[in-house]
Amino acid sequence: MTGGPEGAGLPAGCDVAIVGAGPAGLGAAVRLKALGIDAVVLDREAEAGGIPRHCGHYPFGMREFHRVLKGPDYARRLVEEAQAAGVRLFPQTTVVALEKGPRLIVATPAGKAALQAKRVLLATGVRERSRAGRLVGGNRPFGVISTGALQQLVYLKGARPFLRPVIVGSELVSFSAILTCRHAGIQPVAMVEANDRVTAWWFAAGLARLTAVPLHMKTKVMRVLGRDLVEGVEVRDAAGRERSIEADGVIFTGQFLPEVPLLRAAGLVLDPGSGGPAVDQFGRCSDPAVFAAGNLLRPVETAGWSWREGVFAAGMIARSLAGHLPDAAANVQIRPRDGSAIRFVMPQRLALSVVEGAMASAQIRVTRPLRGTLVARQNGKTLWSGRIASRPERRLLLPLQPLVAQAVAGTIEVGLSDEF
Repeated sequence: MTGGPEGAGLPAGCDVAIVGAGPAGLGAAVRLKALGIDAVVLDREAEAGGIPRHCGHYPFGMREFHRVLKGPDYARRLVEEAQAAGVRLFPQTTVVALEKGPRLIVATPAGKAALQAKRVLLATGVRERSRAGRLVGGNRPFGVISTGALQQLVYLKGARPFLRPVIVGSELVSFSAILTCRHAGIQPVAMVEANDRVTAWWFAAGLARLTAVPLHMKTKVMRVLGRDLVEGVEVRDAAGRERSIEADGVIFTGQFLPEVPLLRAAGLVLDPGSGGPAVDQFGRCSDPAVFAAGNLLRPVETAGWSWREGVFAAGMIARSLAGHLPDAAANVQIRPRDGSAIRFVMPQRLALSVVEGAMASAQIRVTRPLRGTLVARQNGKTLWSGRIASRPERRLLLPLQPLVAQAVAGTIEVGLSDEF
């Protein structure tokens, strides 16, 4: 099993193997080529471009191309830019194993192959939590899908899987589902959210009103009704009252999870809070030859943010190849305080060395609406503090420079001031 003909043109080796041809992977590949580093991009899909390929709405591309594009146009621009830079793209190439070395075992239309790389960048993205993962009961009738599946059916296949679905969730992707439905002539009958406010920014709720989609807050979907076809959903409100909503489809949206089966099988350390790999401020995983970027790091960010993380990772990989990153073993742990409303902190490790271009901020998410003083503390000493007011799924940034400058060996805890 080698590279070459058996692997549909896949080389036997390269400087950097990138797994995932979405915004993060393609952004990294173009930057690496600009730095004179040989990059190979592998993706299991038939076409490169990632999730934006089947997001037929605005806005994409403002950060990268300084113009507003629809998802497919944006994905096409990313791919064209990579091809113009000389990046080698290998679609329909599934990485089935990541071995020490690092060495990738891949499955291609021509058979299995192996690819030896000096560094690997994982940019495999996220998936939406399934109905089973949300513990929603009932039979398994036709018409229960995720937003991603809906977008593929509508934008790539021109299909209309139902006419009157219920949308479960109120994240940004949930409102994206409304736009996808409208594109296909589908009218959702309800959007159901278990919390008391929409998870997306408040103005997103205006889209539901403009498109005549009723919002049901403090309401949880308990069961999907129907045997062969969806007939509706059974819901329960905050007072415990149950009722049914008639519908011919159910779209489960959001609650994203990083795509980590490959990482787990490779024995890379995962962070229980983010669900993604535990990394340092250079994007290095527990194996320092393996880096991560994009939504694999944490669910979920915009395509433009993921693209920027890919470009950042390329710079750190270049420094790693040149031997200009500090020892990966000399790290301080950074994590939420036990019992805190902080869901995760990323990066999860810090090297106490100042490196130009390293992550400037840690990203934080919370489990419930919070207002107060956020604190990073070690051994009873406050390294940084700042006021926050946030809801779940909002991006919070904590500057890393004060932590790197003051921390010592051990663990930094992050939480609200009254949690210490």
